[in-house]
Amino acid sequence: MWKLVLAPWSPNQVVHEITGKVVTIGRAADNLVQIDDPSISSRHAQLHQAGESFHLQDLGSANGTRVNGEAVTSVVLHAGDRITFGKVEGSFEHETAETAAPSPVPPEAEAIAIPAEVSTRPADFANASPFPKRRNEKDPVRTALFAAAAIAILALLASLLALAQMRPTVIP
Repeated sequence: MWKLVLAPWSPNQVVHEITGKVVTIGRAADNLVQIDDPSISSRHAQLHQAGESFHLQDLGSANGTRVNGEAVTSVVLHAGDRITFGKVEGSFEHETAETAAPSPVPPEAEAIAIPAEVSTRPADFANASPFPKRRNEKDPVRTALFAAAAIAILALLASLLALAQMRPTVIP
């Protein structure tokens, strides 16, 4: 079955099955394929079947018709041809029994989970973290440095407070 798919790369694609010998395409409501877009003429193009092939003919539209990027007035269409009516993109596709809806997937067998009896972890496995492990033991040198720094900061603050409380003496 032949199809004209409008906006084929969009989730909002519209599929028109080509069932008649002559299919009119345009913005007017009496066309078999109506495209409501300002770039489409009221009678834009026509598809007609000749034997096994389809011919696309532009009906003198204002914005033209392109097939595979080439401006056309009349052309024989093939499966997979990209068609542009004005600014609306589409594709001409043929669906065969092979390309129709895929056969349903057989039901999935129920999986049974069995826990392992032995770990597969290697005997020499170590922590894979790039960061060294934290030590829980206290370092007396580091503790002494922190204590000395804290005492120095407290002495500095005490001297600043003492300077702030001093009053300047005025000599007569």
